[in-house]
Amino acid sequence: MNRIVYALVTVLVMTSCAESYNIQGSSSISSLDGSKLYLKAVKDQELKNIDSCDVVHGKFRFAGLLDTVRMASIFMDDESIMPVVVEKGEIEIKIDNAKQRVSGTPLNDKLYDFITLHNRLNNEMNELGHKQSQMLLEGIDEDEINQQLNIEAARIAKQEDSLVTNFIVDNFDNVLGPGVFMMMTSSYPYPILTPQIEDIMSKATKKFKEDAYVKEYYRAANEIQARQNGLVDDTPQTAPAVPASAAPQLQTPDSLHAPLTNIPQE
Repeated sequence: MNRIVYALVTVLVMTSCAESYNIQGSSSISSLDGSKLYLKAVKDQELKNIDSCDVVHGKFRFAGLLDTVRMASIFMDDESIMPVVVEKGEIEIKIDNAKQRVSGTPLNDKLYDFITLHNRLNNEMNELGHKQSQMLLEGIDEDEINQQLNIEAARIAKQEDSLVTNFIVDNFDNVLGPGVFMMMTSSYPYPILTPQIEDIMSKATKKFKEDAYVKEYYRAANEIQARQNGLVDDTPQTAPAVPASAAPQLQTPDSLHAPLTNIPQE
């Protein structure tokens, strides 16, 4: 009898000491009310459900025991709408028509500071289209307009490239580095090598290179490039280690035109 009591006490103590996550969300977007949200993450190279909840009167909540800190995404049906780091602590999500943000824990604060800067550059790029229309109405020569706006677009693209590269490099050894690398590369139709990716990999730590997604993506991209260059016999095209839907897309400099998060608006 004493052994049974001791075993029960031990389980209770271990459970109470286990780290947990608590994600409290609020939304002012009425179209989300009644929707079912899913918290998904890549585990064993597959996208799996961690938790789910319903949005009721603009409120939703995910909570559970934390086996490891990981990058995840909140899904509505099959669509990834925003990233979140599942880590110890009280995590708060706010969704409205102006912005979406996750805060309350160190890695989420760092991630969304980065996303805010990235979306600011995205807005600058979008404004170039309005600027072009305004300049045309003012009667400015079209060639002069294109020359000026191409210079501005190149400047913004260079800033975006530096922002993403530096963020990944600064976070090689936590979940943010591989997570944002996955966001960046998920927009490609298949694994490719770009100067930005080669730059990142040339600086990468052992831990970053051994991340399951990074390792498989880089292997597949090198294999495809070698085949395209005629250095190896044709082999079946290799897919990334995990589906592109595992993370919201992070636009590359060549296609910097959409916000990182993707919340349906009213």
